[in-house]
Amino acid sequence: MNPLAPLANHQFNPFEPHPELDGVELPDPSDIDWVSNSDPFGMFASRGVAPPKMLSPSEVRREAKDRSTNIFAYHETLRSILERHEATIQKRWEKKTRTQRLGVLLQAWPGMPLTHRPDFAAFRKHAGSLNSVAVQHRSSFIWPLINQEDLGDPKTLALLLNSRGRNHPHVFAASDGEVMHLGKVITAIVPIFLNQYVMTLNGITRQEDYGRLIAWDEHEDAFDWMYTRKQFLPGEGLLILEFQERLLEFLVDCCKTILHDIPLDQMTSNKFAIQPEPPLKESLEATGFSTLSVMAKEAPYRPPARLDLQKIESLLSARTVRAEDHIWSLREDPSYFAETILDMKEHLLDDHSTMRPSRDNTPWAQVISSVLVGSFSQLESFAELRNQATRLRELSGKYGPELSPQKDLPEEYLAALLRFRYYLNRVTKGVLNQLNLSVAASPPLRALFVRKTPRPTKDKVTQQLIWLLQTLWEDGDDLFFCRMTTVIDELDRLLKAEPKALELVSPYIAMLIGELSVTGECLRQLEIFQPWANGFEQALVDRGKGIEKEFTERTRVWAKVYDTFKEHNTVAFRHLGDPSGGKFQYPVGKSQNKANIETLRRSEANLDAFWSAVDDMLYRKAGSLNGTAYRQVLSQPRYLQRTPEWVGPAAKKEEKSNQRNKHSGGSYEYVPPSSRLFQGTGPALSARAEVLALGAGKSKVKRRAMPGAEATDENDIALPAPGSLADFQPTFKVDARAHKVFRTIFFDPAANTSAGEVAWRDFLHAMGSTGFTAQKLYGSVWHFQPTRLDVERSIQFHEPHPRGKIPFLMARRHGRRLSRAYGWDGNIFVLEDNV
Repeated sequence: MNPLAPLANHQFNPFEPHPELDGVELPDPSDIDWVSNSDPFGMFASRGVAPPKMLSPSEVRREAKDRSTNIFAYHETLRSILERHEATIQKRWEKKTRTQRLGVLLQAWPGMPLTHRPDFAAFRKHAGSLNSVAVQHRSSFIWPLINQEDLGDPKTLALLLNSRGRNHPHVFAASDGEVMHLGKVITAIVPIFLNQYVMTLNGITRQEDYGRLIAWDEHEDAFDWMYTRKQFLPGEGLLILEFQERLLEFLVDCCKTILHDIPLDQMTSNKFAIQPEPPLKESLEATGFSTLSVMAKEAPYRPPARLDLQKIESLLSARTVRAEDHIWSLREDPSYFAETILDMKEHLLDDHSTMRPSRDNTPWAQVISSVLVGSFSQLESFAELRNQATRLRELSGKYGPELSPQKDLPEEYLAALLRFRYYLNRVTKGVLNQLNLSVAASPPLRALFVRKTPRPTKDKVTQQLIWLLQTLWEDGDDLFFCRMTTVIDELDRLLKAEPKALELVSPYIAMLIGELSVTGECLRQLEIFQPWANGFEQALVDRGKGIEKEFTERTRVWAKVYDTFKEHNTVAFRHLGDPSGGKFQYPVGKSQNKANIETLRRSEANLDAFWSAVDDMLYRKAGSLNGTAYRQVLSQPRYLQRTPEWVGPAAKKEEKSNQRNKHSGGSYEYVPPSSRLFQGTGPALSARAEVLALGAGKSKVKRRAMPGAEATDENDIALPAPGSLADFQPTFKVDARAHKVFRTIFFDPAANTSAGEVAWRDFLHAMGSTGFTAQKLYGSVWHFQPTRLDVERSIQFHEPHPRGKIPFLMARRHGRRLSRAYGWDGNIFVLEDNV
């Protein structure tokens, strides 16, 4: 299966069969007048949708003028109140109890819905009979941000007041229209219809022009404004005006109630001086860290953000680094390789009745194939997205100052945005496909499924969890209606609120949810890039085929690798990757003795033999992979950490004496990776691997050399010595809590370091003490951004799930990743009291 298969296309195509319209007498599309007013309902009938209400131009103008007048009056009042009393309002609101806050809200908005995203809740509850209850829930679909759960928070109303009172209404026009997306696509909200007119809101600052209705033949740009979505259809415009009028009225009423002791005629008078705008407090989780879920929750209450390309690039760069580290760990760490293989085995459904190896062991070939395809696909996908994000950031710097809501995007910038959006959707599709293959097979959930079909259950939490996951993996109408970002938000809320739901999500599924959080946040950033985001779909009409063709050409090498890693090819070396029988047993945390050292070396040799076979097949069938991130990673001047031969106590004492006062690599040696992809010819390390795998005690391995040393064997790779790869590292003075963490994750069995678990909260503390800020994404992914270091490179780690402890082997891998990313080792961390 191609992990980058196209996303489902939910656009209506009148030339495809639509069983849901069987028996409905529809007009011939060729007979419909799509331009004139002579048959305005024909297009709705052709789509099987109930016709909307139709208003005359004079009626639309009258309603728009009335609402626009009220909007500007409410906005002026709100702005004047905030200029004089915003700090007072914030303090009073924060001091109120939740019951008191809800009393104020319900007084200003009677019948306010209880829950976050009441539109989504109504859609879930009344999915089969939504038409009959649409009127009852109309308010929820137009104003989903107005609800007791969110606004009852001490900070949310303050955000909303500040954004709406300090910014002009036109700033929110496009985003306010997008807030109603779910209601509009499921026709719970049906805008009025008026053909051949456009309504101006974006970028309009004058009251008399805000909500102005313009006929196509009255202005040379009117049709283009509608076609490119820079402005609005009349029905959409009236809904936005209704939204803003009621919202601003509500906010003014809230202010009046909070400032109940100030007479209304004095509230905005010169009796109170205009004050500096007070700062808004940063919103953090109870843990003290910012999270993507908090940012997503607050986004509707803040001003529409400009495209945060620096954030996008940081997320994608860190995810690319994680994909690189995954590939290196699979090649370097036998225990990591075995755990990855076994975890994949537990999350696959195939044509076999069980996942026990059959007579010819083909299930192991399928598991190995999935691991190989997954590691390659993740790296190539996120490296490509990172590169495109970097290019977009450059174009933003070039064109950003020129952007105007009333102007088209520069062609070069638009083309790059559309390309990025297309690639994002294809990568997201790959993750959704993996979710589809994995959820029903995952150990905590498999009892709830018959193959991929959910079993009926009365447990509401389990029902909701499965519905959300199924909505994602099916990539059908429900996902199109709700949007992936909304479904991920709801999934995150459920996992936080319900421990039972969290127990049903395996670490692997949590990782996939984290993958969706990265691509989903990038897509969210594109969605809020208004008003231009409204026109992306239309812009793709002329450019879509070209982007698709470019994608096919760009990923041609990827397709060759996918074909190479198919199950019928991996059968040839499945015995090398089969982890059964203790082949990859890796007792690295145990005390050093001859037996343990031999076990470590044998497991490392078995792993080298596997990758030697993989690389040989890949080189023969797919070539050298020029131009791929995979080849670039394996061509980097890096070394695999390998266990040297056993040295007795006397010899070890003499070796330590010789190494005194030198920066040592501890009790490890370093060898080049066994990849033919950049060596071209030569057996590389396969000879060593074969010798050790057969049980021989010695092999010819290049020892760690001093910088500048010459290679002495024709099979040695001319890579710099490991000690010369890292930049000079300063000493970090850390407290005892952080020091204990770093002694564990940079474990050295010869240096009396600790081989134990690490509490996740302690790991967060340790990373913070070295200059990183941490932000929780969705699933189990945390994003660490350096703030006090001389590097910009971010890194991501998975929070251990479901326990809050990092097992020793995983902690050790974290240390290796930090070493690869920043050149760190255990020697650079010292107790601050000892310095």
